[in-house]
Amino acid sequence: QVQLVESGGELVQPGGSLRLSCAASGSIFSLNATSWFRQAPGKEREFVAAISRSGGGTYYADSAKGRFTISRDNAKNTVYLQMNSLKPEDTAVYYCAGSRQPMGDIIARVRRGDYGMDYWGKGTLVTVSS
Repeated sequence: QVQLVESGGELVQPGGSLRLSCAASGSIFSLNATSWFRQAPGKEREFVAAISRSGGGTYYADSAKGRFTISRDNAKNTVYLQMNSLKPEDTAVYYCAGSRQPMGDIIARVRRGDYGMDYWGKGTLVTVSS
């Protein structure tokens, strides 16, 4: 089993920045691609970004391109989501998800709305408001 713990969510003003962290523990050798998803109040969960096991491959939702950056530090077993130019519509609970599948499979799945990842964290709340 793999445990994922998100942190870094807080209240931030519009235009501000925030960095979320996702720390993995347990059987991390089984982890391949790692993704960030979010769920706003009253809305369905949506994909944000994904990163390959090596960190060499990344993929973003259109809503995240140009503002969000996903990265990882494998020495710390941690994946990050740097969020800049935050907007009120970015308010959501952000979830980290791990998959045993490679990056290419994850990209194909999220493109068709298949969010069935192998491991999920409990989420961290990001609120963008003045």
